[in-house]
Amino acid sequence: MSKLEELLREYKDGRKDLEEVLHFLRKLPYENLSFARVDHHRRLRRGYPEVVYGEGKTADQVVSIVQAMADFGSRALITRVDAVKAAAIMTAIPGMVYHSEARLLSWEREPLPILSQGAIHVLCAGSSDVPVAEEAAVTAEFMGNRVKRFFDVGVAGLHRLLGIWDELQEASVYVVTAGMEGALPSVVGGLVERPVIAVPTSVGYGASFNGLAALLGMLNSCAPGVAVVNIDNGFGAGYLAAIINQNTMTEAMRFSADAVGGDAPPAGKKIESS
Repeated sequence: MSKLEELLREYKDGRKDLEEVLHFLRKLPYENLSFARVDHHRRLRRGYPEVVYGEGKTADQVVSIVQAMADFGSRALITRVDAVKAAAIMTAIPGMVYHSEARLLSWEREPLPILSQGAIHVLCAGSSDVPVAEEAAVTAEFMGNRVKRFFDVGVAGLHRLLGIWDELQEASVYVVTAGMEGALPSVVGGLVERPVIAVPTSVGYGASFNGLAALLGMLNSCAPGVAVVNIDNGFGAGYLAAIINQNTMTEAMRFSADAVGGDAPPAGKKIESS
């Protein structure tokens, strides 16, 4: 008898509680495909399935990973996929969607419902930063968040940013991408009261050093509440924003429910907006 069978029998007989069973399931092994070990239970531990980094993998390898995830009942998001590789993958897996600007592939049996009343605002300084901003936006949307985009609002024309002042106040978290000197996140951080996730991009001329100048500028931001991810890491920013947005709204509703003696909806439950 396997450990899982034993645990399930003990649960059935009332000798183990549900929390003990879930604790064990969180540590169950992965599926070994020889070239990859698919972590099926990441969704149980983290709340979201494993995301596949597509760059450096062949189309056949990505197909095998996604098929394994689909068989387990998971949705799939694949980052950093060029158009040629995407076409081969989409041919092999019906229903796969390619987000060309973001270089992302997504597959799901049905869209995830919106899990939070909060919104994520994704801003970029210039049009050349759009691919990284889109990677963040599509990632957050795939994870069940409402996303609003504000593109080409960089500091070279500050009136463009000030022109959306009222709308900016509606978000629960911000993703701000910029290349060149990377000033935009600091400016946004000085205008809003909620967390700003800064994403340096590799856009710029020689002394930008492929995003290093923007990275250092953002790390040295004088605006409090600004956190920084790696150069061109739109996925990482979108993922973090999704977690912040959903946890913030869940805690806010729980606090409100406690104040009036009611019950807040559990984390991950669909939120109906009026």
